[in-house]
Amino acid sequence: MPQQKVRTVFEVDVPIHTRDRKLHGLHVFTGQATSPDEALTRAHQVYDQALAAREAGRDNPGRQDGGWGACGVRDGWEPDWEAAKTAVWCSTGSFAL
Repeated sequence: MPQQKVRTVFEVDVPIHTRDRKLHGLHVFTGQATSPDEALTRAHQVYDQALAAREAGRDNPGRQDGGWGACGVRDGWEPDWEAAKTAVWCSTGSFAL
């Protein structure tokens, strides 16, 4: 019987800034993954899907497999995926996936 990979909840923190770089912040993603690399990939995928939906005038796709989703995507803000930090998420009990 093949062994299943353990899924852990990760947090992916992606620095964001406006195109003119006057404003900056952090976009935080959380969801289940088997590794930090998978978590980063999933965060990037759901961001891209939410951005594409916004640009097409459609509703945000919402949460997807593993709890991943992207809300608060705004025009004029650029994520810096190369500077993203991924870690196991530590629950404060105030947020549920």
